[in-house]
Amino acid sequence: MREGDFVPAIKIGIKLASFGQPLRQSLASAHRLGGNGVELEARGELRPSQMTETAVRQVRKLLDDYGLRPVAISFPTRRGYDVPDEIEERIAGTKAAIKLAYQLKAPVVVIHAGCVPPEPVEPQWNQLVEVLSELGRFSHRAGALLAAQTGSEGGPELARLIAALPGGSLGVDFDPASLIVNGNSPLEAIESLGPHILHVHATDAVRDLARGRGTEVAVGRGTADFPNLIGKLEEYNYRGYFTVGRQSAADPLVEIGAAIEYLKSL
Repeated sequence: MREGDFVPAIKIGIKLASFGQPLRQSLASAHRLGGNGVELEARGELRPSQMTETAVRQVRKLLDDYGLRPVAISFPTRRGYDVPDEIEERIAGTKAAIKLAYQLKAPVVVIHAGCVPPEPVEPQWNQLVEVLSELGRFSHRAGALLAAQTGSEGGPELARLIAALPGGSLGVDFDPASLIVNGNSPLEAIESLGPHILHVHATDAVRDLARGRGTEVAVGRGTADFPNLIGKLEEYNYRGYFTVGRQSAADPLVEIGAAIEYLKSL
């Protein structure tokens, strides 16, 4: 990049579930901390089966009142789409989350795809491809795209799964902390997945090599090299949100606020 080139400001989202607050209070917290958008979770107060048209309008009004854009809907499941048990219920639940995302004008639905097997000939692989292909077709019709969160698999493994699906069926939610915790390189993951990244979680972690495990930490205090990560994402023309969130924090308001200031400084 040459001196004087325009550098777009980082668009910052906040994962509301990190606050552990009721919806209205968490939106107020996100607004106060200076986020541009929010990630909502299709559980609890926003359970799709309970979201009537009136409830959807009320949530959209709350978002407008606080000047926040819904940037993603997360739909966490206890099992991945590779597990046969209760798969029809997970498919139906995911479709309902996709519909809710469209109603709230959130462009992305974040899911955990499941364990990608090392070889593409196992029944587990066939089920993953079949289910994600079906969900991908549905998401295109509904108007909100699926993004598989990075985690136990490295970039090449997830890229192999994406390549086996019809084009555009599945994007990527890039989560540096989950990659570090599982012993994978965030930079290498971007090299494999860059064209497919639809959403970024601004998370950080450290890995204890002696114990063979990792721990999520505050953004900027782990081994995720955010200046280089942002530069690498820029090479793939990523213009989406960097959504801040913590799974466990002593004071989420303070830590998320500090993470936002850190990202803005970059």
